[in-house]
Amino acid sequence: MRIATIAALVCLASPMALAQPSPTATSRIVTQVQTAADLAAVCDPSWSGVPRLEAIAYCQGFLTSAGQYHTLLHPAGGRLRPLYCLPTPGPTIAESGVAFAAWMRANPAHANEPALDGLLRWAQATYPCPPATTTTTTRPARPAR
Repeated sequence: MRIATIAALVCLASPMALAQPSPTATSRIVTQVQTAADLAAVCDPSWSGVPRLEAIAYCQGFLTSAGQYHTLLHPAGGRLRPLYCLPTPGPTIAESGVAFAAWMRANPAHANEPALDGLLRWAQATYPCPPATTTTTTRPARPAR
């Protein structure tokens, strides 16, 4: 698991680490993720060979990092309500990448958003949190000033 995490982080830190296009590539190979469309392209690449495998690793590293950061910001029982709530068991990282890419194709209006914004928009739409339960407490009224 540590090796996979390190490999994913290396891919995130080195966007140019993706290989050059192969002669059989039918579309532009994304070598740097900026927009939601770029992220969708690496999560479900249309090219083949080593560049495809590198793109999928990039996607999975991006999704893993974003998910871990979200979890750190929104721990169970924390003060901040999470942006999305995964079911138990949750999807695999591979399933998430392919599902995000499919959602992006169905929602092209969000293609030019920053990659993380698009990913979070997909997660919120796909895994909404249950309504917050509010506990009403009776507090004395504030005195008039």
